[in-house]
Amino acid sequence: MVLRLSTLFLRTLREDPADAEVASHRLLVRAGYIRRAAPGIYTWLPLGLAVLRKVEQIIREEMAGIGAQEVHFPALLPKEPYEATNRWTEYGEGIFRLKDRKEADYLLAPTHEEMFTLLVKDLYSSYKDLPLSLYQIQNKYRDEARPRAGLLRGREFIMKDSYSFDVDDAGLDASYAKHREAYVKIFARLGLEVVAVKATAGAMGGSKSEEFLHPTEIGEDTFVRSPGGYSANVEAVSTVVPDQIDFAGAPAAQVLDTPDTPTIDSLVAASQTIFPNPEREWTGADTLKNVVLAVTLPTGESQLVVIGLPGDRAVDLKRVEANIGAFLPVAGEIGVEAANDEQLKQQPLIVKGYLGPGLERDDAILGLEGKTKILYLVDPRVVSGTRWITGANEHGKHVYGLVAGRDFRWDGVIECTEVRAGDPAPDGSGPLETARGIEMGHIFQLGRKYAEALELKVLNENGKQVTVTMGSYGIGVTRAVAALAESNHDERGLIWPRAVAPADVHVVAVGRGEEIFAEAERITAEFEARGLTVMLDDRPKVSPGVKFGDAELIGVPTIVAVGKGFATGTLEVKDRRSGTAEDVPVAEVVDRVMAAVRGVTPAEAPATADVD
Repeated sequence: MVLRLSTLFLRTLREDPADAEVASHRLLVRAGYIRRAAPGIYTWLPLGLAVLRKVEQIIREEMAGIGAQEVHFPALLPKEPYEATNRWTEYGEGIFRLKDRKEADYLLAPTHEEMFTLLVKDLYSSYKDLPLSLYQIQNKYRDEARPRAGLLRGREFIMKDSYSFDVDDAGLDASYAKHREAYVKIFARLGLEVVAVKATAGAMGGSKSEEFLHPTEIGEDTFVRSPGGYSANVEAVSTVVPDQIDFAGAPAAQVLDTPDTPTIDSLVAASQTIFPNPEREWTGADTLKNVVLAVTLPTGESQLVVIGLPGDRAVDLKRVEANIGAFLPVAGEIGVEAANDEQLKQQPLIVKGYLGPGLERDDAILGLEGKTKILYLVDPRVVSGTRWITGANEHGKHVYGLVAGRDFRWDGVIECTEVRAGDPAPDGSGPLETARGIEMGHIFQLGRKYAEALELKVLNENGKQVTVTMGSYGIGVTRAVAALAESNHDERGLIWPRAVAPADVHVVAVGRGEEIFAEAERITAEFEARGLTVMLDDRPKVSPGVKFGDAELIGVPTIVAVGKGFATGTLEVKDRRSGTAEDVPVAEVVDRVMAAVRGVTPAEAPATADVD
């Protein structure tokens, strides 16, 4: 195939788009791969589609390699299946809902668990039909409140989602392992670095869950890893819990005046003189900070929740969102933010800056067994016997020596605080280091959540009906294109890995003479005959500077310039990634490029090799 720039539907841009925040967004627009249609919604142009289809093909080949079969569902779906699993409500404002002319409810699919489950239920009824793995590559829709970063967080995107169906848990383990191995191969073939990390299942439900994160500073996910091999999304990190302390004989707590100490720093500074510690100076870790959060339920309702944590730590809202569902009477996506002054007025007993648990008071709202008026959760470091400095629920007063388990209690323990570099790994494998990453894939052992809700059952070997167990496995296809662009560029433009590049070689005709353009056509035809996809810049009356600038912006791995050197029998062959350029005799250019495409030396490249 030959892509001629004289006729290709392409316009490159010299300036960055005004709304572009990250390199992939800037370059994919400037190089003519995508165009913005609306916030978080993009049109794919011919070059963009060429890259996208190569990503999809790699995924299809590896899915076929584990025996998965491809299907294709509609994106417009009826309400009823999602109502049966409660996700019509659980998704809250995160999905696009619409009605047809008969007022029937529909949605634009955010994921297709229900449809896969119902399809298998419709066609299969025996253990002999299983195991089964089905997948699709399909558009998904989510009503992102703040779409950003181009293709990395949009409202419409393409995913590969696959589902495994097994009779028992042992079968699920085997299907999960096969999908995991396929994912490792897919990302390796794409040339995309990923780290597999432990993750939470979130609104998807299920047990075992792993994310494949591409490390990058612009990533929205934070993950950790240790020298001994532990890795996890911060949402899934378990705190190393200290031992409980015997509090028999501990002195009674004291309420003292602490004027003008509404912050942890001011409290710690004042405490050195108000209630000095004979052993050492007080630190923020000795204080119990009580943070009021506003939690938005999938139904749209809001409630206040208070979290107690050591004062030297900060609340990580994403960790709270991932874990707070276990303490609430609803399932689904939950929003969490710091409570504002208006929301705090809902509970007039909260004394801002001096909130604390415990103490036998009629107006206490936290930490008293049977009297809790607001859901009160604590960090795992708050264990029985630990002693704290905390608010006394009176303006200008704090409690010293408040003992957990004696003076106050809590409704639950939640993983909620920031994970810091240097924190111990939960498996004892060393101190954690933190990094940022983009989620490229997520795999779950769903178990029987959807099968039970939709009554997907088969007859087992004994003729008894059993509920099928499922796995779910997703890859962000459009996100993969963005991540590849993000990690493969320089100041001049994109540098595609060969596996996904829109062409194998970019031939540039530089000059005005007819013989230049004739040679460009000749060598292009020879490349095409050898099975390569060629981009040919045959535009007349376009300056060499513009042509070379476009070639570097577009990012095809190998650039062949047919220019002034042709008169002396050479063409310039440039490697886009290394930037090295070499004048190569005309008769050797094709073999040289074929070797680069094959990843071998020229001597090893078959002269008549076909390239897929």
